[in-house]
Amino acid sequence: MESLFFDSWGGIARTIVVGTLAYVVMVFMLRLSGKRTLSKMNAFDFIVTIALGSTLASVLLDTSVALAEGATAFALLIGLQYLVTWSSVRTPWVKRFVTGEPELVAYRGRLLRDAMRRTRVTEDEVHAALRNAGNAAIDDAEAIVLETDGSFSVVGKGSARERDALEGVRGYRPG
Repeated sequence: MESLFFDSWGGIARTIVVGTLAYVVMVFMLRLSGKRTLSKMNAFDFIVTIALGSTLASVLLDTSVALAEGATAFALLIGLQYLVTWSSVRTPWVKRFVTGEPELVAYRGRLLRDAMRRTRVTEDEVHAALRNAGNAAIDDAEAIVLETDGSFSVVGKGSARERDALEGVRGYRPG
């Protein structure tokens, strides 16, 4: 009969040994895959992170999952993530599909309410982004962009190269 609090010392030893080894394998693979794997998360990165965590939990706690199987699952997830990011750097439609596009939510002192509704952004969030950028009023910013990772960017008014910063942002039309 299984106990709620303790089964055996063997189970605890297995968790310590396999957990330590699985952790080392995962850190090693993440280091091999490059900095992109650990960057700010968009939806795709979030999914990969959740899958890695779930895999680690399975390796740690499910005695029917061997360390080699867990390491293979880590390698598969990180390899797929590398392949998708490699493709997204080289193919624009893959990038748009995987990460989406940044969206203009305010421009030249005006809130873009349709874009805000589409992206589910509130006026309070736009004002918070302004404050975080050190601006007191929406008129102080040339543009506010909802980035693909969910963060906001505020482009300062009078920026000589604001067009470069807004290139590729959904809703921006130069001129």
